[in-house]
Amino acid sequence: MSDDWQNGGFGLYIHWPFCQAKCPYCDFNSHVSREIDQFRWLRAYLSELDRVAAETSGRVLNTVFFGGGTPSLMDPEVVAAILERVRKLWPTSNDMEITLEANPGSVEAGRFAAYRDGGVNRISMGIQALNDHDLNRLGRIHSVKEAKEAFEIARKTFDRVSFDLIYARQDQTLEDWRLELSEALSMAIDHLSLYQLTIEQGTAFGDRYNRGKLRGLPEDDLAADMYEVTQDICAKAGMLPYEVSNYAALGSESRHNQIYWRYGDYAGIGPGAHARLTLNENRLAIENWRNPTKWLDSVEAGNGENLREGVSQDEQAAEFLLMGLRLSEGISLSRHEALSGSTLQGDRVDNLLDLGMISIEHDRLRVKPKGRMVLNSVLAELLVT
Repeated sequence: MSDDWQNGGFGLYIHWPFCQAKCPYCDFNSHVSREIDQFRWLRAYLSELDRVAAETSGRVLNTVFFGGGTPSLMDPEVVAAILERVRKLWPTSNDMEITLEANPGSVEAGRFAAYRDGGVNRISMGIQALNDHDLNRLGRIHSVKEAKEAFEIARKTFDRVSFDLIYARQDQTLEDWRLELSEALSMAIDHLSLYQLTIEQGTAFGDRYNRGKLRGLPEDDLAADMYEVTQDICAKAGMLPYEVSNYAALGSESRHNQIYWRYGDYAGIGPGAHARLTLNENRLAIENWRNPTKWLDSVEAGNGENLREGVSQDEQAAEFLLMGLRLSEGISLSRHEALSGSTLQGDRVDNLLDLGMISIEHDRLRVKPKGRMVLNSVLAELLVT
């Protein structure tokens, strides 16, 4: 299975770990720092790119994704220099997708134009809510007015712009969400990411929840209704639910995220970045040091990784299921069998078919809308060995 990754493609993720403020719901590897030596960081990124490229020489690179943190706090010159080095190190696809995440509070017209001129061709904007009260509750430092102004700058500068919203927020009603989503769709260009608020341990929200101080969260039934409404309204607007939380006009799906979901290979550069790379016929799980200072010091000593280990055949099959069944297109059963060395358990598959949770047509297993509502339970059934 040394070439299995080619079914998903090859992408590059670059993590910028800094934000202007830490959002209370966020469990990403993000940090607030007053002083950042951007050109020291650039040297580290270029060093790691050179190291990873030496191991993956000759592969066609399909996508680059600048994530964070808040990558729109990176100097445009730093982004341009990274992309210039990327093009020297790998052959690239003719339509390579290069995405940069941005927050409305760090956007200005000249900065976006500079990112575009440096090679970025897609923006993913973290708007999160379209009313100021909820933005404040979510710890966001921008207003709705600033978000809409930033979005207008983005849509005038880039052909492809996505933005994120969070729903199932505190005290949010179904009608509130219906109206907000309709407004979002009136703004949208080609892609929306719509996430249900989840309370993660280790976050400020998680701590408040544990103390009984995070009130007004919706009951499970209301959250499920919000999910169903999201599917219906987006589909009617031509934004197809191609993944559990992602909606796009046909052909405008996030190609980078599809590499993850289709179980391709991807390199990860930056603090806390993960990778899955097939090298010397072995699939490897790779993680970098999470702490920005530790990562920077380690890179300057020669290598930013703190973990590199093999992914077993069973683990690969499980990861393939976990990622692929998030997609509306589902998975190839023959590919799963090749990865795992066995077929999925017939009685469990039959049970899910009888319940209307999944469908099988030709070689493809898909989770039906009913099953997507309880995807974790469906996966649990299929992952039993």
